[in-house]
Amino acid sequence: MNIDRIDLNLLVYLDVLLREQSVTRAALHLGISQPAMSNGLKRLRELFNDPLLIRSRTGMTPTERARQLMPQLRLLLTDMNRLLEPVQEFRPFGSHRVFRIMASDYAEATLIPPLVKAMRSEAPGVVLDFLTPSDVSAQDLEQGKVDLAINRFFDLPQSFYQTSVWSDTFSCLLHRDAPFANRLSLKNYLNANHIWVSKTGMGMGFGMDPDKSDGLGWIDQALERIGQKRKIVIFTRHYQMPAMLALNKDLIATLPTRVARLQAENPLLVLKPTPFFIPEFELKMAWSPLLHTHPAHKWLRQLITFVARTVLKHEQESRPEGA
Repeated sequence: MNIDRIDLNLLVYLDVLLREQSVTRAALHLGISQPAMSNGLKRLRELFNDPLLIRSRTGMTPTERARQLMPQLRLLLTDMNRLLEPVQEFRPFGSHRVFRIMASDYAEATLIPPLVKAMRSEAPGVVLDFLTPSDVSAQDLEQGKVDLAINRFFDLPQSFYQTSVWSDTFSCLLHRDAPFANRLSLKNYLNANHIWVSKTGMGMGFGMDPDKSDGLGWIDQALERIGQKRKIVIFTRHYQMPAMLALNKDLIATLPTRVARLQAENPLLVLKPTPFFIPEFELKMAWSPLLHTHPAHKWLRQLITFVARTVLKHEQESRPEGA
């Protein structure tokens, strides 16, 4: 029998009938008329091809088939009630949920530390599983296997939700005693050796070709627009590396400004503005429409937004006047 041809209300009728063992009491319990209840019993007998309830001296007695149905029916109706219950509010402090977040190395260096700090306070039982862009495909994100992707995106499917976390500029990181540290002109910049660092996409290809500017990213595209090209001698995919590599006095690392500020805490390193224009880039978070309305997921997105705003506010407050 096809389930889409069955009136599921009949299962509720049957459950009450088997408990009350009386058409009259069952009708009162359900708030319907006795004829309507009798008609329901008639339809149930046809559905199950069994009398279900037999009139006796003590009332209505369930048949063997009805007794077999009772525990299965209770379980089914309990599951249906759970299915129709409103989604419970997410309580982060008592949760042990695992959130899987794909984060670029840039996001891990700048956003994730304050996020983890906030998470340990708001939801100490929550587990965070951070994945790299090469660990995750767009399909993983679309299917909800990954809660969020935090990265710079260009061609996400239109079905994905996405929102901006913040924008960032670029700065140069170099040794304080580098010969061009006090006067970083475009000429000095081009004469220096450079550290390239980036890994933003999902499933990035293998290896880089220093002779091809295509695919090298914002910095080299900005140089190409003014007809220039820098000499890259080191390629790395980790934002922790430039701080160590820039200790060589002949090397310059051009990095997102928030990363460069973190690296410039080393007293041997200085931060300089780029001697040419590089457009800002936008860090975004993206997620599957399958997770959009889930309370736990909404809470996570709100926390990340709050953390990002806190970082921006702290930057503004710590910036010298007139800077």
